Amino acid sequence: MKVWYRSAVLLTAAAIVLSGCGKNDDKSTNASNATNAAAANAEGTADLTEAQAQYQAYGIEQCDQFIVETEKFVNAVKSGDIDTAKKIYAPTRMYYERIEPIAESLGDFDPNIDAREGDVADADWRGFHRIEKALWVDNTTDGMTEYADRLLSDVKALRALMETVEVDSTMLVTGAVELLNEVSSSKVTGEEERYSRTDLYDFVANVEGAKKIYELLKPALAEKDADLEKQIGERFTELEGLLDKYKSGDGFVLFTELKDTDTKSLSQSIDALAEPLSQMGTILGA
Repeated sequence: MKVWYRSAVLLTAAAIVLSGCGKNDDKSTNASNATNAAAANAEGTADLTEAQAQYQAYGIEQCDQFIVETEKFVNAVKSGDIDTAKKIYAPTRMYYERIEPIAESLGDFDPNIDAREGDVADADWRGFHRIEKALWVDNTTDGMTEYADRLLSDVKALRALMETVEVDSTMLVTGAVELLNEVSSSKVTGEEERYSRTDLYDFVANVEGAKKIYELLKPALAEKDADLEKQIGERFTELEGLLDKYKSGDGFVLFTELKDTDTKSLSQSIDALAEPLSQMGTILGA
């Protein structure tokens, strides 16, 4: 079963974000950021303010495209176009898989959008995997209109809260590791996409999301520990090289085409990357 990291979304915080446009507030915020940066440098920790802002912008960009692609998927499901729905199912999910650390910080979006059968009570099960089962097991879209509409509604609700998320240094350094944990716990074992067998799309998206975080932290990490930064970069390159072997056209082969030696090599590469990646928090003081 997946573990979801929930945090309450305070309406008052959202109101402050939407209303805090005054010049005095801007000056106060700038002064606070400067103070925090100075304190961080004084304590020997890295100032990750810019990286945090860039990660939030990345999450918003990915979520914007996620809405566009989910709407296409939902339209195909509602029109009964099974072939199109199957074709765009996995590529659509990649936008979500890249930004799971943010989604998981905003409440119940992860179980609502991404729960597998058995993760939640059957009465509460909805989202991509509910529709996945109908498409690949039952080979039908009958009865899926309500789930499709709810999926699009959940995705839009996630996007509506993206500006309110508090991206801190902990989310960055733990988010990268959590994305790799997602790969090792469900993607590389073939447990995520039980019916479509499109696990490699999720696998790649999780790795891309983790690499984005690494790239944002790279300047600060190189300054603190150049050897560790280089090692992480090399491990990402090695893992990406392995994944390239499983490309098929614009996508990836089905998980069922992987042999035991393939999954073993991928698991070893993930472990080799996760070990140095997990050290980032300590080095950066996050």
